[in-house]
Amino acid sequence: MMQDEDLGGSVRKNIFSQGIIRISQIYQRYLDVWTPHVISRWIFALFLLVLFILRIFISQGWYIVTYALGIYHLNLFIAFLTPKIDPAMDFFDDGEGPELPTRSNEEFRPFIRRLPEFKFWYSVTKSTIVAMICTLFDCFNIPVFWPILVMYFITLFCITMKRQIKHMIKYRYLPFTHGKPKYQNHEDTSRLISSK
Repeated sequence: MMQDEDLGGSVRKNIFSQGIIRISQIYQRYLDVWTPHVISRWIFALFLLVLFILRIFISQGWYIVTYALGIYHLNLFIAFLTPKIDPAMDFFDDGEGPELPTRSNEEFRPFIRRLPEFKFWYSVTKSTIVAMICTLFDCFNIPVFWPILVMYFITLFCITMKRQIKHMIKYRYLPFTHGKPKYQNHEDTSRLISSK
């Protein structure tokens, strides 16, 4: 009797690879369900961070893991605040970088993040879970004088945030939508005028 390969059919996948595919589909479905729930996602991420910090305070160890997690979260936050197309790298003939429009006749270019909010949340959550798993192994509990790490982190945070704020001021962008004016669609204003 001829096998499927000889008949030109596809090779049957083994049970292990089918199980992996099914698990990844279920995982992706749960991620898709969580996508529109921004506030509950961030509450969950903050809950994980609080659990991690409680674990560190109670055990009095794993300061290197905490420092690495803080540095990683800082890098994610900077990527979240930075535009996808960096105006400092996009040069025009006049030697200055592009700016957001300031008059009504200029082209509108919306702020697009280098790291979207969902990926930012997803990376924060994954890294916190990995850090919690690292605290289960004693080999990651390297003795270190933790106040030095705190000072390094505070210094690094201040330097990077100062540079990021200067970048925002120089290229006139605001990465947050809260408090920005919202303009009505042209069709919406024509409906309002015609209804009067």
